[in-house]
Amino acid sequence: MTRYITVAIHTFDRALALRSLLESEGIEVMLQNVNLTDPAVASGVRVRIHESDLPLALRIIENTDVFSSADAARCEETHSIIVPTDFSDYSLRAAAVAGRLAAAHGASLRLLHAYIDPYVAANMQLSDRLTYEIADSDTRERLETAAKTSMQQFSGQLSADLKNSGIAPVKYSTKIVEGVPEDAIVDYGKVNPPLLVVMGTRGAERKARELIGSVSAEVLDAGRFTVLTVPEPFRAENLGSPRRVLFFCNLDQTDMLALDTFARLLRPAAGIEVCAVNVDSRKRFAKAADKSSAESLLSYCREHYPGWIFDGSDIDVADAGEAVARLQSERAFDLIVVPNRRKSMFSRVFSPGLANKMLFQADLPMLVIPV
Repeated sequence: MTRYITVAIHTFDRALALRSLLESEGIEVMLQNVNLTDPAVASGVRVRIHESDLPLALRIIENTDVFSSADAARCEETHSIIVPTDFSDYSLRAAAVAGRLAAAHGASLRLLHAYIDPYVAANMQLSDRLTYEIADSDTRERLETAAKTSMQQFSGQLSADLKNSGIAPVKYSTKIVEGVPEDAIVDYGKVNPPLLVVMGTRGAERKARELIGSVSAEVLDAGRFTVLTVPEPFRAENLGSPRRVLFFCNLDQTDMLALDTFARLLRPAAGIEVCAVNVDSRKRFAKAADKSSAESLLSYCREHYPGWIFDGSDIDVADAGEAVARLQSERAFDLIVVPNRRKSMFSRVFSPGLANKMLFQADLPMLVIPV
């Protein structure tokens, strides 16, 4: 039986344009309204293709200007890598990783820094007795000036580090905004959709102590763009060609899209070992069905990525941290790849996703892909 998978969701006009492009390359396309219960409501159109055509379709979409020239400026925006920075050493390491990726993709860097307006903070009364006080009226101006100076020093150091590492020159721009860092990053990413967001994080022990208010965790939960987190102990050159990857899977079509995103962004060399770990805890699936789905996924992966080595494993999602630690001690992974489903605000607070858990429990780079 032929399986259809969704490769994109667009407005009706754009779905027609994409279908025309794919069909001109010999790919059979089926359109389906997102709102099946009330098709009259314009909620978007799914562009669906045969599962076997997915790699070709993604290559066509990636390398073709599908829509009108009016979208050219926006397409250019998406070919950039956003690097949030607080000017720390681990931010600089993350920026170096982003610089290598930008050079490989011919992309530009956007260095982003956010600071909190002290006047606004001063008026956020936390209790009847506790308020912030502002020493003088020009504090805000001095903070902005200091941020610009630090950004200039940071970008200069980054340029020097990339040059000393033999990396081709990379175009970059800087942006300083006012606001809570995690909100500023998510809002900026919505307006300027990036190819990737690269964020530096502290070591696992320090992250655990600073669990509340982690900027990276908030961005993973609230943002709908691909994020690469780079932990403090990690060196930029070590991510150039990952050899062993831990890939969390949901045993559905989103795994294929996530795997293709990983392949396009990091371009691993032949011989890479990928351990696909099933952490789907949904009770309605029987173990036999899960086993069959896992075998189908591995078969698909081996067919479409013949130079890679795939194997599978199962872990209990409730015990994911300890299970990953055990696997890491046996396999010495270079990278974790996590397809990340959107969650409601309530779920994010009381039942954080796997990407959020791994952020605090693993000292490994993590590629988090929204699905």
